[in-house]
Amino acid sequence: MEASSELLSNGCTPWQRVLLTASLFTCWLLSTTARVTIHSPLQVVEGENVLLRVDNLPENLLAFSWYRGLKNWQLAIALHLLDYNTSMTGPDHSDREILYSNGSLWIQNVTKEDTGYYTLRTISKHGELVSNTSTFLQVYSSHFTCGRPSFPAKLTIESVPPRVAEGGSVFLRVHNLPEYLQLFFWYKGVIMTNKVEIVRHRTLKNLSDPGPAHSGRETVFSNGSLLLQNVTWKDTGFYTLQTLNRYRKMELAHIYLQVDTSLSPCCDTLDSAQLRIDPVTRHATEGESVLFQVYNLPKDPQAFSWYKGVDSNPYFKTVEYSKARYSMLIGQSYSRREIGYLNGSLLLQDLTEKDSGLYTLITIDSNVKVETLHVQINVHKLVTQPVVRVTDSTVRVQSPVVFTCFSDNTGVSIRWLFNNQSLQLTERMSLSPSKCQLRIHTVRKEDAGEYQCEAFNPANSKTSLPVNLAVMNE
Repeated sequence: MEASSELLSNGCTPWQRVLLTASLFTCWLLSTTARVTIHSPLQVVEGENVLLRVDNLPENLLAFSWYRGLKNWQLAIALHLLDYNTSMTGPDHSDREILYSNGSLWIQNVTKEDTGYYTLRTISKHGELVSNTSTFLQVYSSHFTCGRPSFPAKLTIESVPPRVAEGGSVFLRVHNLPEYLQLFFWYKGVIMTNKVEIVRHRTLKNLSDPGPAHSGRETVFSNGSLLLQNVTWKDTGFYTLQTLNRYRKMELAHIYLQVDTSLSPCCDTLDSAQLRIDPVTRHATEGESVLFQVYNLPKDPQAFSWYKGVDSNPYFKTVEYSKARYSMLIGQSYSRREIGYLNGSLLLQDLTEKDSGLYTLITIDSNVKVETLHVQINVHKLVTQPVVRVTDSTVRVQSPVVFTCFSDNTGVSIRWLFNNQSLQLTERMSLSPSKCQLRIHTVRKEDAGEYQCEAFNPANSKTSLPVNLAVMNE
């Protein structure tokens, strides 16, 4: 308390006193001792946290302060008085900044508006300006994913669990709902007609209206997800989500719901005779092959055709079987990578991301009965090895440290490993929204060890080389 009284004795605040001192000495020569350096991360995403780490902070300082910009000293963020170990906020403090006694500045939940220069000024106990150091912080939009800017993430649906037993519940979780959403629909099947509409939801009013295909067992959520309860074998099949934003842009996503009927005697006979398609995998990596295995093709089919997409327009036809010719014919959408088999199956080779989507099989039996089935495949890029960077590989107990995972891939997820095991987060740790950044707020001895990040998509993954963190006692 005595220190505070002394600082205020001349009728000015400590803030004003130090700012005045700094302004009087801006033309003094700076110290020739070890140069102050600021380590700023190369790439930062909106919503993440940033540590502007300071090295070589001079000794015997009266204070140091952080500013926005290069020259405008009115844009002060915070000031720290070393003798009293006290920090004070400035006019440009946004309540997201934390100042550390080693000079470092922590900025939480950054936005694109935080992009710009940041300047650290240090003042000696004699009132001299000791150093004036600046760094540039670049904040990318939230579509920047773990290493490089990318297009907005694709709308997808995840079935939780992947396969549901009869009588159970399944949650169709939606990922990457588009911005400025106004309306979305859920349909049973892949053809969007009013007859198979389950529900529609108006986001502005947060109102849902059930459609003709609503059974009373469905619950829709404002984030687009759909809960289906008391599942029966009749619920097996595709579900389609259609979204519409304020600019009338439409997006579609499909999910195939698998219902386990192995313990239900009701449909064993039907299942055994029913025409169906089983892809060897629903997620594949570019360059691989996938087989759409067809079961229970009519014994004497007159014809069957495969199409890319849900439209049976001849333009989208890849291969066709004709009994009259007893041969496979190629369609307009044939790319030389498809092989059709007489049992109805289709092999896709040397896959690319453009091969992702729905495929349609149409069969005609000897009684001219037409059946239409759909199957979906998702093709993903091969994940490259990510790289981990750390603000400091040797830290003292109770200090903060930040790990950042950089990946050249878009559309990947990130998880963290500690000593070759999945990292268990504690109350002292936090992840950025994209999980690309791991922060340990107050390091302990038990945090010493090897840290890695794994970048993965549903088809493949890669793990970074380890980065070792050493922890020293204070």
